[in-house]
Formats: sequence, C-alpha cells, structure tokens
Amino acid sequence: MTVVDDIKDRLDIVEIVGQTVKLRRTGKNYIGFCPFHSNSRTPAFVVFPETQTWRCFGQCNEGGDLFGYMMKKEGWDFNETLRRLASQAGVTLVQHSPESAADEQTRQDLSAVLEEAATFFRQQMLTTPAGKNALDYLHKRGLSDETIKIWGLGYAPESWNALLDHLRQKNVQPAAMVAAGLMTERDDGSIYDRFRNRLMFPIRGPYGQMAGFGGRVLDPNDVPKYLNSPATEMFDKGRLLYGLDMARKSIRSTNQAVIVEGYMDVIGLHQAGFGNAVSPMGTALTEDQFRLIKRLTRNVILALDPDAAGQNATLKGLETARKAMDQESEIRFDSHGLMRFEQHLSADIRVTALPDQKDPDEIALADPDAWRQIIARAKPVVVHVMETLAVGKDLRDAKVKRDIAAQVMPLIDDVADAVEREAYRQQLATFLRVDERSLQSTRTDLSHTRRKKIETDLSDVIPASMLSKPANKNQKLERYLMHDLFLDPEGLFRLNKTLVNLGLDPIMESDFLNADTLAGFELVSDSLRQVDYMPADYIEAHLTAALEFEENPNSSDSKYTITKEKRDQHEIRAVVRMRLNRLEDRLDEIKFLQSDELESRTYTDEEVQVLYLELLQKRRLLDKALLAPEAGGSTRVRRTSSIKSNSRDKA
Repeated sequence: MTVVDDIKDRLDIVEIVGQTVKLRRTGKNYIGFCPFHSNSRTPAFVVFPETQTWRCFGQCNEGGDLFGYMMKKEGWDFNETLRRLASQAGVTLVQHSPESAADEQTRQDLSAVLEEAATFFRQQMLTTPAGKNALDYLHKRGLSDETIKIWGLGYAPESWNALLDHLRQKNVQPAAMVAAGLMTERDDGSIYDRFRNRLMFPIRGPYGQMAGFGGRVLDPNDVPKYLNSPATEMFDKGRLLYGLDMARKSIRSTNQAVIVEGYMDVIGLHQAGFGNAVSPMGTALTEDQFRLIKRLTRNVILALDPDAAGQNATLKGLETARKAMDQESEIRFDSHGLMRFEQHLSADIRVTALPDQKDPDEIALADPDAWRQIIARAKPVVVHVMETLAVGKDLRDAKVKRDIAAQVMPLIDDVADAVEREAYRQQLATFLRVDERSLQSTRTDLSHTRRKKIETDLSDVIPASMLSKPANKNQKLERYLMHDLFLDPEGLFRLNKTLVNLGLDPIMESDFLNADTLAGFELVSDSLRQVDYMPADYIEAHLTAALEFEENPNSSDSKYTITKEKRDQHEIRAVVRMRLNRLEDRLDEIKFLQSDELESRTYTDEEVQVLYLELLQKRRLLDKALLAPEAGGSTRVRRTSSIKSNSRDKA
C-alpha cells in the first residue's frame, strides 16, 4: 500500500467534502451543489462513498479522488495536498532521503527566523516615531489598517544592528541570520542589518511560508528604491510570485491571474476587491513563475508599465537593453518566451497597458470599474507586440512596415494552432495595410512540430469519475505506465507519436484519474521541457516517496531485460485499456444522469442517443488499436455488447 492509499483509507471523502459542501444522502451516494461554479437550482455534485470519488454533472464536469478535490478546492499542488492530508490522517511521510529530510528541517528553521523578523518589523512600525512615517506613507497610498495588518507590513529602523540585537535576544545564531538573508557579512566576518530605514513587505511562498522580504526606501535619496532578500535556501525570485498565497482562491474562482509590477500594486488591488493579482517583484518573468499559476488557471493577464520605449526594448529581446534598465522598476518580458509559455502550459496569456502616470493600485482604489475595463481590454501577445512596435511610427512608411512585419511574423510562426496563425497573419496584414501574401517574404524558415488534432467529444474533455466501478480499476494501469515513463521519460514522445498514428489523441492530463499519477505525469512533462538536466536526472532530483510507482509484473521479470520495443507496446496497451475503462465509466455516468437520483434530467433521450453513438465510435477506435502491432497485436479484445445493447434500448 502506498502512502496515498493509506491516507485515502484513513479519511472519508464524504466527511472531508461535507465540511465545505452541504450534502444529502440519496440512495448509496451523496448529492449537493458544486462548489466550483455558480448553481443554486439543480444539485449535480455527487460524492460516491463506495469508490471514495466525486463528480460534478453540471457546468464544470470535473471529478476525481479526495486528493483531486482538495487540490482544486484549495489551489494546492500535489505535494502540499499530500502533506496536509497526511497530517490530518495521522500518516507520517517518509522523506525520500536523509538529505531531503535535513533540507526540509533547515527550511522550517529559516522560515521561523524570518517570521520573527516580520514580527519585529511590524512592532517597529506601530510603536516607534520613525515607524509612524512608514505607516503614514501607507495611509497616503490608500491602504487601510486592516489591509496593513493582513499583509504584515512593517518598518526596518535606520540602524545597523536593531534587528541583529533583537534576534540575538531570541537566541538566533548569526549563521542562521545570514542564511535567512537578514544580515550582510563584512570582510572581517562581522554582520549587520541588511534592511535599514525601509518599508518592509514580507514575501511568502505559495502556501504562506515565509521566504524573504522586500524593502522600499522612505528616503528618496537612498538607493536602490527596492531591495529584496538575497538568494537563499528560501528565497529565489524567479520561483516566487508576491501575493500568490493570498491570491490562490480568487485566481481559482475568477479563473484568471493578473500580473502587475510591484508590492503596492498587488496589495491595493486586493483591497479594492481584485484578489487575483500577483507580482514577479521586478524580475523578468520566468516559466517557473507561470508554472506556479498553472494549477490555478491557464488565463493570465500582464498589466505592463506604460513606458512604451521600455516595452519596445524588451519586446525585441535585447539583452543589453534589459541590463541597462532599472531591475526593480518595471515588468519585463520576452515575447518569444511568452509564446513558448503559452504553448507549453496550454495557457492564454494576454497583455494590457496601463494609462500614463497611473499605477494599478491607484486606478483600482479610485475607480474599480476603470480597472475592470483595463483588464477587459487585454490583448493576445502577438497583437500587443504589433501595436507596441507601431507606437510613434509612420505606418505609411514602407520600411516601418517591413521592420514591424519582420519582428511580428516569427511570433506568429511560434503559434501552434494553424487557425490562430492564419488569423494573426490576416490581422497583421490589415494592421499594416498590405497584402497578406507579401508577408511571406518576412517569414523565418522555422520548422513546426505539430500534433495531429483529433476531433474530441465530451468523453475526452471531461475527466471521468469512477462512479460505481472499483476505485482501483485504472490505478494500477496508471502506476505501471508512470513507472515506465520515469525510467524512460523520452518514451512519452514515442508513446504520443504511436497514439496519433493509431488515430488516437496523445496522452493528456485527463487520462489520469488519480492525483498521484497525474502529478507523476506532470513531472515527466516538466522533465522534457527543461534544458538544464537530462530528463531522468531531473525526475530523480524532484522525486518524492509518494511518486514511486511499481513496475508492471506482466512487462518483464526485470526492468533490465525487457526491450524498448516491448516496453513501448506495454505502454500503448496501458493507455488504451485506461481509455476503455473510462468509456465504461462514461456509460455509467449517462445512466446516472437519467436516473431518479438527480432532481432534473441533464440530457434528453435524443442527446443520450448521440452520446451512445459517440461512445461506440470511440470504442471501435480503441479496439482496433489493441489489435495493432504497435500494441502487441493481441486478439483478446473486450466485447462491446453492453454498450450496444444500451444503445438499442435507448433507440
């Protein structure tokens, strides 16, 4: 039994879900209103005690196990969900190695030191004359006392040793102060306060753990304007987003994240009711930061500094220009990078420009509707780039048109979807007032790797619940598959290629019903996207005890003797069987939708007939795939009589 199974055995999904959803018993199951979308008429959220799963039959059409519910409800990633549910269940998590256990203890110790520093800074702002100046500044910026308290804002006194002396009284060792980024070390080994006479912003990780500080000058003659904690075990600017711990639920509920420039922008927007705002704290946006948002939403809006010249420089990706810019003054991005992020994360990234001389917090606090309009005006990256490049330019000049086209066309070529590429080419041609065919001369000679797009039906889009079927029906198949992919991550490329050749969709997140195997699939996918390590080494470095999957006993007596061809066949068969199981689950779901357990019918009889026909077509493709040589050519194909008979009954 895995640690995930142990936790599921000790916790009752009905009890856990019932803490946030009002459930009533109906037959063997429990029903209520889905917490993930607005609905007050038809309770279509069902919890199945037998399988310890849940399923929404309404608008969101999602389902899964206990882990999946908590991840969606709270916005936690798998590891955070594992940690919290393990604590609730009384399960002790075994660290993957002694080194990782020691590292975790170090992080906890450093976080405690940072919490003590945050308390000190808050006291300084509330109890000292100098701190009152910082408080007055916040009030002038429109922040309420409640907001100041919620965000834990404070003041670092104009002293070289005020925090140092305080932490010494708390028996904190100098080495820990330096490791936490609170002190700077002189050449002679002595240390002093890093932050002095600054307004202090505690910076927390995605789940609220202290990571570092940002300090804003109060004396206009001081530099730099903003000073962040140095790189530490806890603090890595490229892997953090300010305010994400406070914004998680709002990002989930609005299905949108807004990235703004600075600390005050985030705090002011939250006070004004826009709790989905976060900040990269002056750093260039990274893929790691986008991945933090990925589990919460795939819809991201960048609210950029209105400095058109600065935007132009960064849009062109000029490294020298980046270095010349104030590192703490504006959001910067590489447009090619954003296009890559969009493709990797299947995200919708849009850009909106702010009015001149206006900060987001200033706009939102004064006129919330004005901020809503700014967000509503957000445009795709390609469109923003072409319009920004045209600022101050004469679009009647042929050379200007050529230069803009030369910079925008490579971005358009980066768009994965053929329909979107064609639409952007048409839009650029209209924008420049040129014939679309003339743009072809500006195209870069890029090769595009395209995945074959198969028409999908409802059964592909919706993650199937297990309903009345055994909860572990797909569990072993998923774990065997992940075990193989952990050994050979590049096998995912071969697997997807074979699936497409067989007329099937590439493997995707919705193929996994269990939260642990889904987390494993995402780890494999991440290992193939990054370039710093070999994929297998990347997986090993990020592996946890909860993501150690067993080998398929039918694949071989030893993982060292099985051939790559044979392993590929087993992987194909595993995916096909997983999808066949999902088809059976889908059939049961349709039956349930027409049962008396729901207060109203979800589908008409005619719609049910269409769904059955879709299932039959899907089943034929999967049965054919099992017979293919790529899957081992087995002739033992399961019958479709149950689906056919039900189809005849409905007809």
